[in-house]
Amino acid sequence: MALALAITGGAVVVGGAGGSDRPPPSAAVAPGAGAGSGSLRGADLDRGIEALQAHLRDQPRNSAAWASLGTAYVEQARTRGDPSRYREAERALERSLKLRPRNDAGLAGRAALAAARHDFTGALRDAEAALDVNPYSEGALASRIDALVELGRYGAASRAADEADARRPGVPVFTRYAYVRELRGDVAGARRALSRAADAGGGGGGDVAYVATELGQLAWRQGQYGEALKQCGRALRADASYLLAMECQARAWAGQGRTAQAIRTLRDVVARAPLPGPLVALGELYEARGERGDAAKAREQYALVSAWVSLARANGVNADLDAAIALTDHGTRAERKAALRAARAEWGRRHTVHTADALAWALHVNGRSEEALAYARRATATGFREASFMYHRGVIEGATGDAGAARRWKSAAVKLNPGFSPMAPGREARGSS
Repeated sequence: MALALAITGGAVVVGGAGGSDRPPPSAAVAPGAGAGSGSLRGADLDRGIEALQAHLRDQPRNSAAWASLGTAYVEQARTRGDPSRYREAERALERSLKLRPRNDAGLAGRAALAAARHDFTGALRDAEAALDVNPYSEGALASRIDALVELGRYGAASRAADEADARRPGVPVFTRYAYVRELRGDVAGARRALSRAADAGGGGGGDVAYVATELGQLAWRQGQYGEALKQCGRALRADASYLLAMECQARAWAGQGRTAQAIRTLRDVVARAPLPGPLVALGELYEARGERGDAAKAREQYALVSAWVSLARANGVNADLDAAIALTDHGTRAERKAALRAARAEWGRRHTVHTADALAWALHVNGRSEEALAYARRATATGFREASFMYHRGVIEGATGDAGAARRWKSAAVKLNPGFSPMAPGREARGSS
């Protein structure tokens, strides 16, 4: 059995790929990882990449090693917030597929790259092509679910998750199955699936960190800050450098009113990986705290989001949704108009609850609340328990004259997750400016 790296949401995991053209095991398996689901992150990921590069200098015609290297570059780009790695990933995967065109590891890697660049139609196409070669490809099964979710095809994503569970049960499939359940409002089902993932992880540090963080994020979205901190603490004991766990921990601390701790942690996160989510969260915490110099610090974080968006676009990433979310609340008047154009463009490509919410809020902030209402209702239609979506709908219902609906939706948001955003109480004013 050859070993190939496959992306799984928050981890690079090892999955089987048929054939004898194999990368060196030291490049593919993290210390202590089982051959079925061990993950690579941080220093282990860097060492794995170095081992693959050395191997390929000696054996440049190894298609599986090129596929592993390309997929590892995708993960490195994602975890470091460095989209320039995507071009290196593209070159490595092209080399793999040139050497061996019907190579499921290369096709699954290309699906992961397309998903990372937010080309979900391309990701679905490549995942399906990989599954035609190897119906049990863990990376392709996972990427197919991701693509269907991000295209808003939730029914098809649920069926794909069931199929993946039947073919290749394990951490990558269980975590995706959990998210599909959560999108439909089944939080208990999501938690059960993540518990299965925890049981299936085999004790590897990367898997423990990944699944515990997923459990922590799920708890945070339900306003269960103590449970979120418990799970993120577990994740960080397994992998002290796992940034998603640090970000989740910071959000939970903010929810508990421990703003100084949250700010310190988020500063550490964005210093290592300046991604839009934590940058906006840090900026909003500065704004909410309101100490001397905090307004300038907040503006610095929002400016870094714009810089990241430009870098991402230069490296083939469709960053319209990131831009719309960040600039709608934190841009100039001209940038808010640009955010609306970006949200419309993204809605034209995919109809998800996230794009519906982004478009609804951008329309509202640009003074088009009547048009926004249909999208706000669509964002809350699946039962997904996301407090910011509920709050946005409440504000938009109020702006269109339904004071009762406004109270109900805003109250539901605060009851679910009172710390979902430190800026929530001041958001109505933005819509009328």
